[in-house]
Amino acid sequence: MIITEQKDLSEILESLEPFRNIFITGCGECAAACKTGGEEEVRQMSETLKHNGFNVTGTTVIDEACHVLLTKRVYREHAKEIGESDCVLVMSCGAGVQATALVLDIPAIPALNSLFLGDTLRFGQFEEYCSMCGQCVLATTGGICPVTRCPKGLLNGPCGGVDNNGMCEVDRTRKCAWVEIYERLKKTGRVERLRRIVPPRDFSRARHPSRRDIRKTENA
Repeated sequence: MIITEQKDLSEILESLEPFRNIFITGCGECAAACKTGGEEEVRQMSETLKHNGFNVTGTTVIDEACHVLLTKRVYREHAKEIGESDCVLVMSCGAGVQATALVLDIPAIPALNSLFLGDTLRFGQFEEYCSMCGQCVLATTGGICPVTRCPKGLLNGPCGGVDNNGMCEVDRTRKCAWVEIYERLKKTGRVERLRRIVPPRDFSRARHPSRRDIRKTENA
C-alpha cells in the first residue's frame, strides 16, 4: 500500500491560487486506508475549499485512482462538473495524480505527499518494508528486506555498529535488521543462507520497466 499524508493546507491553497472552480478526486484504496483521501476526507476538503472562497464543482472517490482506464471512465460520468472546473485536486498518491493528468486536459493538483510503500500494522500505524528496488533478496534474507529495513542498506550484514543487545547504531530504538534476519532464518532452520554473499545491486535495474518493455520481454 502507498502511504500518504495530506499536504499542509497553505501549500494546497497556494497550488490552487490561479484557479477558482475545483473538482476534487479521492482514492478508495490506499488513500482511504490512510485516512487521507477517502469519502470523509474529500468531504472535509470540499468544505475547507468553500470556506476559503473556492467553488467546488463536484467530487468523486475512484476505487483505484491509479487505474487509468477506471479513472477515465469515472471522469466521463462527471463530464459536466469537470467541464466547469479549472483544475482537479487529487487526494491520492502521485500515481493517481498522474493518471488524472493523463486523461484530462485541465491541471491535476496533488493534495497529498506520497511517503513510501508500506504494510499496515494496525489502524493508523504503517511500516516501510519495501523499496521496490527491482532486485528482491527476500528469499535469502528470511522475508526481511535489508535494503529498506537497514538504515545503511547493507546486503551483507550486520555492520560493526550493532551493539550487544542487537540494536542498530543508527537508531538505538530499533533492532538491527540483520539481527532480525538471523533470528528469522534460525527459527525456520535456514541460517545456512547467510553464508551466501549477496552481490552488489545493479542500479541500472532501478528504472522500472514500462508496459512496452514488459511486452518485449514476454514476447522474446
